[in-house]
Amino acid sequence: MSAIDPFASAASLAEAIRARRIGCLELLDLYLKRAEAHNPELNAIVVWQVEKARERARAADAALAKGEIWGPLHGLPMTVKDSYNVVGLPTTFGNPALKDNIATENADVVERLLKAGAIIYGKTNIPYLLADIQAYNDLYGTTNNPWDLTRTPGGSSGGGAAALAAGLVALEAGSDIAGSLRYPPHHCGIYGHRPSFGVVSWRGHALPGILNPTDISAVGPMARDAGDLALAMNVLAGPDALNLPAWRVELPPPRATKLRDFRVAVWSQSPLAPVSRSMADKLEAAVAAVGRKGAKVDGKARPAFDSEAGHRTYLTLLRSATAARLPEETFEAQMKIAGTIAPGDFSHKAAVARGVALRHREWLEADEARMRMRLAWAEFFKDFDVLVAPISPVPAIEHEHNPDWDARRIMVDGTPQPYMDQFFWAGLPACCHLPATSAPSGFVDGLPVGLQVIGPEGGDLTTIEFARLLAQEIGGFVPPPRYSA
Repeated sequence: MSAIDPFASAASLAEAIRARRIGCLELLDLYLKRAEAHNPELNAIVVWQVEKARERARAADAALAKGEIWGPLHGLPMTVKDSYNVVGLPTTFGNPALKDNIATENADVVERLLKAGAIIYGKTNIPYLLADIQAYNDLYGTTNNPWDLTRTPGGSSGGGAAALAAGLVALEAGSDIAGSLRYPPHHCGIYGHRPSFGVVSWRGHALPGILNPTDISAVGPMARDAGDLALAMNVLAGPDALNLPAWRVELPPPRATKLRDFRVAVWSQSPLAPVSRSMADKLEAAVAAVGRKGAKVDGKARPAFDSEAGHRTYLTLLRSATAARLPEETFEAQMKIAGTIAPGDFSHKAAVARGVALRHREWLEADEARMRMRLAWAEFFKDFDVLVAPISPVPAIEHEHNPDWDARRIMVDGTPQPYMDQFFWAGLPACCHLPATSAPSGFVDGLPVGLQVIGPEGGDLTTIEFARLLAQEIGGFVPPPRYSA
């Protein structure tokens, strides 16, 4: 067995490369060998550029031999989500009609990773049009969870989370509009970070012909170690080319560097999305550990807005934002459904149709409601540094591909709950442009579970630091036994 630990943090692997204790090609070949052995049953990596990656790894080794270091990720093997443009590879969004959509330019995220020295050897699986919190599509098939192949790794960044957890790659770039950088880490036992809206350039993460950023959507990293999220954010944060002449992104340092100095709010339950008792227990145990270190903990504090109305605002803006991804025939069908929706119908079906058919005046009203919530959050975070909340009511579910989402159910303490209710927890930070870090919180029924650490706008390094410190108290990533050897 290789002396290199495939589950080591990206930072430690990058440091070992710079110190020339391991070679760039050596590390890449280790991950490729593991991918060859394990990816067939996981179906996590679905697009490859192996020879190009090996050429870059050789060049990275040659550069080191001359004393040249390309950047903080020099020689580090990575994958990125299918939805990022990578020159020469297809960007499909899981849509068979886009199987020949070959990128001619790199996404900004990809370009920054490459300039930092990373070696991208493949792309990872997603749901169709990124529109699920699982990872399956008719083009590439279904991705399985490394902890239980009968279960989903989450979505939409599910392939990347599975690859990280199984030790097939050192770092991953994903995206999040409705939990896609948080559900997969929760399901797979890793870390993910949804950045503050606009802190990382979205350009090149889009369907063909789309140039404007998608409202609510954020792009960011996933890793096996919280410290790697900070490493990645220092590489990725920055404006796009249009704003670059006048704008700079300078993330403030963490508000605290010791748990005892954090002011922590906790939101562990809501009637809008009931959380299983075992999940809530894990979250509360994590918070108790923080409290024992001296942190100020408050389980009752909430931002000053009605959570149900806030969630409806999120769903309205979410479905309006994703309407541009819909094929024309689907868009027209949703417009017809919208004409039949009763005013008091707040089902998932109604939310989708209502968002698609939203008039511009109505969108402006929803955006104004969001601004009021953003201001309420800003006031809230004057008194607290982070808010700890669930990501999902339950651990990873078994694969569920029923096309009628209204018929889908998840079992929460023996009670069937609507599949889409869990979007409440995803929407808490996403609607209002807040950063959120997903961190492991333990195991339930042999499956990893997580929590999310939400912070003020621009407080990305604060939420990441809290997650890093939390791991010192309750533990962090654990390799799935099936892939630990």
